Amino acid sequence: MIELVLPVISQIRILDLIDILMVALMLYALYNLLKGTAAINILLGIIAIFLAWRLVRILEMELLSEILGAFISVGFIALIVVFQPEIRKFLLLVGTSAFNRKRSRRFLFWKIRDNSDNQTDIDPIVQACRRMANSNTGALIVMSKINELEDYISTGELLEARISDRLLENIFYKNSPLHDGAVIIRNNRIVAASCILPVSGNDSLPSHIGLRHRSAVGITEKSDAIAIVVSEQTGKISWCSAGEIQTDIPPSKLKALLAEAFEK
Repeated sequence: MIELVLPVISQIRILDLIDILMVALMLYALYNLLKGTAAINILLGIIAIFLAWRLVRILEMELLSEILGAFISVGFIALIVVFQPEIRKFLLLVGTSAFNRKRSRRFLFWKIRDNSDNQTDIDPIVQACRRMANSNTGALIVMSKINELEDYISTGELLEARISDRLLENIFYKNSPLHDGAVIIRNNRIVAASCILPVSGNDSLPSHIGLRHRSAVGITEKSDAIAIVVSEQTGKISWCSAGEIQTDIPPSKLKALLAEAFEK
């Protein structure tokens, strides 16, 4: 038995091991990206068909091999259609990954700040969210990073105002004409209010969350922005990033999350 295995092992190159490792990492990344969605079942089905195709080729079952091969050869276009939202999300994550960030650079173990970008003033945002949570005032605040969110800014009322806790509270005051929709903050300015956001269709979201929370998740699915929600019913603060939502966030944790997101 050993005599049969040794010649096979001796033919394995370092590049073959790297190839296997990279494929494993790619499949793991795909699994994490699709986990919790209906697309994971489609992915598993595709993998099963591919493995079956390889098996019938080894067994020299020509007819079945031709049928499965034809299915796989035209399946690439079908994959683009079926996985369009996931592909968009994956490319967004790649395009806005750490090595593309403009706010800071790393040299060995030291982080070098890029002072050309204005640091976001997070304290007024935290103060406004704390007071709105105490008064059960519903709010939805979106903060852009690299993606400038022009398509969504154009749906609201342009403000171009300095970040102020009092201004945020006045915008979301229930009798204010701008309280419906989202406030968008970009480049340390309140750019627009009453903006319309895309609603997430993620079936794995909790059933009790409302339209405001689903809109917060939706904008973070389609961009690199982060979103903060204050619930009108419970007064609890939620944090949304990369299509994920964290609920019941205390103000102290909100400040820490904002500081980390904007590298203050």
